[in-house]
Amino acid sequence: MEPAFLLYAALVITATFILIFHFIPLYGQTHIMVYIGVCSLVGSLTVMSVKALGIAIKLTLSGMNQLIFPQTWAFTLVVTACVLTQMNYLNKALDTFNTAVVSPIYYVMFTTFTIVASVIMFKDWDRQSPTQVITEICGFVTILSGTFLLHKTKDMADGLQTSPSIRLAKHSEEDGFDDGEGIPLRRQESMRST
Repeated sequence: MEPAFLLYAALVITATFILIFHFIPLYGQTHIMVYIGVCSLVGSLTVMSVKALGIAIKLTLSGMNQLIFPQTWAFTLVVTACVLTQMNYLNKALDTFNTAVVSPIYYVMFTTFTIVASVIMFKDWDRQSPTQVITEICGFVTILSGTFLLHKTKDMADGLQTSPSIRLAKHSEEDGFDDGEGIPLRRQESMRST
């Protein structure tokens, strides 16, 4: 058991309980980051537990029985609890907020916390050269940037669809035209009086 990972797990569990019992009742319906924060934090523990459980199963199948160790069963319980918690709050986020907003934010936060947990628990970067680490960081930043740009481009496309009608309405009011029909308001009023 890695002390740094135990500290990370304790911080994640503490932050999760604070989010669930304090922030969700207050801000769950208005702030998307509350539900997604719970999902992402718990998700990072889920991935680490699944990886550890997978290693235990692999060792058991190769002849070194891991089912006799309490850690294997502890990871099984952690996987079950984390998956249930994660799915519960992800469904609440999807019920409350737009899927197009939930998905990219959840993807970015989940990936970030999972990478941090993996680096702490399995020391993935200790066995890699600095070039490999920098390449992975660049790839991660590229993915984050792409997710952000896809989300922002969607918002920009929505804004462009509504902006011509807004511009047309503003110009027709400023120029004295009614609904773009090309008839000046003053002329319409004089036509009505006759």
